[in-house]
Amino acid sequence: MCRIYGHLGGNLAHHHLRTVSALQRHGGPDARFSATGDGWALGNNRLAIMDLDGGEQPYRLGRDIKVVFNGEIYNHAELRCKLNAAGYVFHDHCDGNVLPALYHKYGLDFVDHLDGMYAIAVLDLRAEPKLVLATDDAGMKPLYYHENPARRELYFSSELPALLSVPGVQWEQWEEGLDSYLTTKTPFGERTMFDRVRVLPRAVTAVYTRSGGLKISRRAESVFPDEHGGSLAAAGTRVRETLRTETHRLALADVPISTITSGGLDSSLVTALLAEKVPHVHAFNIAYTGDWPFDEKRYAREVAARCGATYHQIEADPKTFPDLLEEVVWHLGQPNADPITLSTYLLFKGVHDAGFKVTLSGDAADEIFGGYNRIRDALLGTEDWPNGYVEALAAVPSALRNRLYTDDYRDLLRQKGTEAERIERRLRAAGGDRLAAITEFEVDERLPAYHLRRVDHLSMAHSVEVRLPFCQRSVTRLARRLPTEHRVQGREVKRALYAAARGLIPDSVLDRPKQPFTLPITAMLAAGQPLHTYARDVLSGPSLARGGQLDPKAVAGLFDAQAARPNDESALAIWSLLIHRIWDEQLTRGSAAERRAA
Repeated sequence: MCRIYGHLGGNLAHHHLRTVSALQRHGGPDARFSATGDGWALGNNRLAIMDLDGGEQPYRLGRDIKVVFNGEIYNHAELRCKLNAAGYVFHDHCDGNVLPALYHKYGLDFVDHLDGMYAIAVLDLRAEPKLVLATDDAGMKPLYYHENPARRELYFSSELPALLSVPGVQWEQWEEGLDSYLTTKTPFGERTMFDRVRVLPRAVTAVYTRSGGLKISRRAESVFPDEHGGSLAAAGTRVRETLRTETHRLALADVPISTITSGGLDSSLVTALLAEKVPHVHAFNIAYTGDWPFDEKRYAREVAARCGATYHQIEADPKTFPDLLEEVVWHLGQPNADPITLSTYLLFKGVHDAGFKVTLSGDAADEIFGGYNRIRDALLGTEDWPNGYVEALAAVPSALRNRLYTDDYRDLLRQKGTEAERIERRLRAAGGDRLAAITEFEVDERLPAYHLRRVDHLSMAHSVEVRLPFCQRSVTRLARRLPTEHRVQGREVKRALYAAARGLIPDSVLDRPKQPFTLPITAMLAAGQPLHTYARDVLSGPSLARGGQLDPKAVAGLFDAQAARPNDESALAIWSLLIHRIWDEQLTRGSAAERRAA
């Protein structure tokens, strides 16, 4: 696991490359490598997981093929064996060292042979220099880039603050970004909150040359025909065995492995299956000092006891949250309105402090198995179901967003269109199979942007690699082949996954109502709480009106409503505006990267 960076075109001074590297060192503290040439550079920061004494990057084949790589290749031993037989020689057993030979043998199709999570950059100096960038099928490892067609340059990095430190990378805000953020909690698709910075989509191979610019191609994916016939119990058995195989495969590392156990179905099932492979595996849960809603530690303890896992309870004190928010927002690089970001940051800090570099997580189960209430409600809804579905994604409902905006900002959105309108068009254009349309959107746009980048950035902030069994290709493909009734039926969600878990995890976990793994911000933003006082201070004063997008009086009204009657809608709106304001202030005080490097 690493952080990577580089460019083709332009010439970065040595101290600029060191700055980019330093800004990502938390994600790769074990070693730093780089290589430069005329008009190009590649570099990485290494978090040593496989072959602890090897792994020097860029990996090379001769003088002309160089590769930097972030992630894990789970089938590297099999690939190395085949490439050895074809005459290629390897000098260590690090998973990434197969990549130059694989590219040399198969060209742009090299990615088709990989099983893992990855963001890869290949510099091919044969003939006209070209840069090949590739992302894994799920989008587990992000790769941000800035292309300057006029100067014929492309820069990339694993994290936004590092990319923003590069001279000439433009980091002006995307005008519609605030509305996009409040509509979906973070920008979806290729967009970031910066007008000229993009993130590569999942499952793509991109080729950049100075003469032709950047060409991005989505790799072909399997068709997912329904598996007709068979009982729910049989479907549960197939799911359990597939997930068991992948979870056991993901337990391979040269460092100890742990697991995240929230107390819900998904993480509990991963913990139970991992415990079969790793006896007395260490399981981590986060809770909050004091008495708060949504406390799941009782269930997490039950799961750990049932599996024979060593249980770790990470306690977070809400009094410290105001002091942590700037750090969390900085690591994310752009705002994410889910309060779980703070919990996630502290949870991975606890994993790191306990001495672990690798942990397994249950993320992505809801997207592929139909676990969200908004999916259930869309299947039960009227012909106007896309509108209700998009409303359920929002940090701030559309009517409240409209009241918070200035007249000028509302006019801008009418001219340029909104994120809500774009998503609704996509869902309506997908045809009559609602679950297929929703799953494709969830997997294609929301999962990478909202979940996977958050998990990646906040785990690597503490030098922790997260592995995701539910993102493994065989699990995803099986889930998407299941007929609708084996995923969602009536008010029941994730039916096949519940069937898979019966007998493996406690009935108390399976039979309890679904609740979010999140921060109880409605209670924490009640009048008199430290977070309420902090938020009111940040979201007041003339600077709030500087951008011309938010009406300060309307924002003040949110606090009045929350003080009079604490509720989820006003609490999440306040939280979302607070996160955006912190991010905006980091920019206006100078680029986040420049501040951090100073």
